[in-house]
Amino acid sequence: MAKRDYYEILGVERGASEAELKKAYRRLAMKHHPDRNPDDKSAEDKFKEANAAYEILSDASKRAAYDQYGHAGVDPQMGGGGGGGNGNFSDIFGDVFSDFFGGARGGSRGGAQRGSDLRYTLELDLEEAVRGTTVTIRVPTLVNCKPCDGSGAKKGTSPVTCTTCGGIGQVRMQQGFFSVQQTCPRCHGSGKMIADPCTSCHGQGRVEEHKTLSVKVPAGVDTGDRIRLTGEGEAGSMGGPTGDLYVVVNVREHAIFQRDGKHLYCEVPISIVDAALGGELEVPTLDGRVKLKIPDGTQTGKMFRLRGKGVAPVRGGGPGDLMCRVAVETPVNLDKRQRELLEELRSSLLGNVSNSPKASGWFEGVKRFFGDV
Repeated sequence: MAKRDYYEILGVERGASEAELKKAYRRLAMKHHPDRNPDDKSAEDKFKEANAAYEILSDASKRAAYDQYGHAGVDPQMGGGGGGGNGNFSDIFGDVFSDFFGGARGGSRGGAQRGSDLRYTLELDLEEAVRGTTVTIRVPTLVNCKPCDGSGAKKGTSPVTCTTCGGIGQVRMQQGFFSVQQTCPRCHGSGKMIADPCTSCHGQGRVEEHKTLSVKVPAGVDTGDRIRLTGEGEAGSMGGPTGDLYVVVNVREHAIFQRDGKHLYCEVPISIVDAALGGELEVPTLDGRVKLKIPDGTQTGKMFRLRGKGVAPVRGGGPGDLMCRVAVETPVNLDKRQRELLEELRSSLLGNVSNSPKASGWFEGVKRFFGDV
């Protein structure tokens, strides 16, 4: 029975690059691997066929012989140069195995490992974030077990060579017709095992504790800013270095101010009388009250800027501004006399375009619109 063309098996052109060959083989290997297709003889045959094609085409000399003489140039039974070379199999298998088993070939060798970093969310009031503060936090973490000094072995004893892997940290297992290397499940790659575990940490070398830490928060921080406390994370295993603690700032909503970067915003309600006649108001800032002059004829939405009354950013630069937006408040719960006064005011304003230029212009626009319709 005639053999299929190797390029056709992999689905590539004859001039395909090494990267294209590797990509094509990897796709086929993932699709037809026996572990993903149990009891599927057709998939197993396709997997073996792809292996054979890639073995030849991934080797420059074998590929040259195949391109010139076809299967006769690489078939040992025909005097060709086949037989046992693996080309770049180790590389491509490593990629495939990483998908099957969740990591690189054989995993990482054991030994000292750095402890995990920790995250703590710190809730602050706006005033604390703007001015800076020092807070005390309590964080659960893993620390080195004191009785065994982090070794996991009972005091007076030491870890011994792992009997499963013989101290190598890796074991070989059979997968179909080939074998792969994995991290030893007993010693987790360290090559050592605890024969007599510490009774305090049960052989883990670390125990959970709560740390109480003092955190200095610089002035000007905002939501999302992080404060790094080096070495305050989880203890490393097997004598590895300790991780870090990241304190993430979250600024609570404020009853008066909204923050946008270095600027603050607030809404200032004023009476219809102050809006019409003008006046002077006291408005709050983070540094105390200041007077704000309201000119006559002020409308809702008018924005007043108080320079330098915002936030000095944590990364430097001058302070921002406080933006005060005016909201004209309509009076409610009027008594008889107040209503009479407003009726008099309405009568005196009626028909006077100069007193309400925006309203007059708007009504004129409405008339023109409906006239056009």
